[in-house]
Amino acid sequence: MKLYHHPLSGHAHRARLFVSLLGLPHELVEVDLMAGAHKTPEFLALNPFGQVPVLEDEGVVVSDSNAILVYLAKKAGRSDWLPEDARNAAAVQRWLSVAAGEVAYGPAAARLVTVFGAGFNPDEVIGRAHTLLKRLDSHLSGRDWLVGVQPTIADVAIYSYVARAPEGNVDLSGYPAVNAFLRRVEGLPGFVPFAQTPAGLTAA
Repeated sequence: MKLYHHPLSGHAHRARLFVSLLGLPHELVEVDLMAGAHKTPEFLALNPFGQVPVLEDEGVVVSDSNAILVYLAKKAGRSDWLPEDARNAAAVQRWLSVAAGEVAYGPAAARLVTVFGAGFNPDEVIGRAHTLLKRLDSHLSGRDWLVGVQPTIADVAIYSYVARAPEGNVDLSGYPAVNAFLRRVEGLPGFVPFAQTPAGLTAA
């Protein structure tokens, strides 16, 4: 099993985190985004969208971080991480959609501005991030996990970009339930941290 990733990509981290939480043997292959390695013909043959992460497993190629989470949970037969019952399966899917939507266009986009120089309006994306965080904090008040009473791939999908939201000038101090949630994820056996952005790379 090979996981093509970049250490500063939150999408790649969520896939790497879940592989580690499951304890699956794998090889990490770093894709040099700064050098354009994700746009080479070799990489585009794996993922025509030219994005990390990509999972390659016994001839099966899976791109998109949330799709990788689903694949790994199913491959490992882990219905604790991806419930089979209709209600909880739908709830997990709802949070995967939040990870691909509100998280991507809020805290992830704010971080893209400072770390990668993306051309988003900082005030707009930071505002979106706080709208999401208020809803997330409310949902997590009085509960440990996003769905049910144990961690699922929903928690993995939400964690990475929320944990690194301060790198995008998004203050987490006003969200106690979110902060407690982040610490719970970090306490899971097999947790691997999201690489800190090198000093000097993040702009104020």
